[in-house]
Amino acid sequence: MPYLTIDSLQVYYEVHGEGETMILLHHGFGCTKMWKGIYPALVEAGYRVVMYDRRGYGRSEGGDDFEEFYVSDRFRPHSVNELAELKDQLGIGPCHLVGQCEGGVVAPDYAARFPDQVKSLVTSSTQCFSEMPMAEFNATKFPKAFREIDPAVQETFKDWHGKDQAEVSYNMFRRFGGAYGKDHFDLRNTLRDVSCPALVIYPDRSYIFDVEQGVAFYKNLPFGELLVLPDCGHNTSEDRPEDYVRAILEFQHRLGSPSPRRRPRPPAA
Repeated sequence: MPYLTIDSLQVYYEVHGEGETMILLHHGFGCTKMWKGIYPALVEAGYRVVMYDRRGYGRSEGGDDFEEFYVSDRFRPHSVNELAELKDQLGIGPCHLVGQCEGGVVAPDYAARFPDQVKSLVTSSTQCFSEMPMAEFNATKFPKAFREIDPAVQETFKDWHGKDQAEVSYNMFRRFGGAYGKDHFDLRNTLRDVSCPALVIYPDRSYIFDVEQGVAFYKNLPFGELLVLPDCGHNTSEDRPEDYVRAILEFQHRLGSPSPRRRPRPPAA
């Protein structure tokens, strides 16, 4: 299995296909395996798809201090540095980014910091800002511990993160913020600095975030588009994989190659 060494830790990654590079960024409970219903169609459409497990997820090492790191202010900037280092080691230049939920925080963070390295951005089910501290928010959205959740979800987590790590990981992910942090979360200023074309995919039946979060996300992007998937749950890439892929490919088709720079909208109030 392919690994890169980043900050003295082993980071698992996969590369599929040939063409322009599209990097898929998993959500806050996931890993590369969550993309199994998505990446083959993108490869077939002519993209070189790169996926990786962020530090402490899936098959990537977390390190002895992972829980301390996970709840710290280092998590978000490290995720950007990790992506930058992965691209550097793999020789990837300007590319397309696709982020699901928490991966949709990493993607605009990176795009705002390295604007010349991102051709386009697609996010799905990502929160724009919180109205309460995230620790409190998480307690309302994820009240059940690992042993209390659906056995099928338990098995998925064991497959994704390993039998020995699944319970510890799930209970940590549900309680603490990761990229969303523990306190109030606000991505709006970052989104205003994203200079590439961006597509926001949002479900109208998410059990975590209201669809208004998608509207706010879109309104704060200078070059944004919004697609709301009707009768769709939070995990859009799993609930509606065909629509998810179609949305990405139609967005790329509208942009053409190279991606045009469109006139930005006025900043949201």
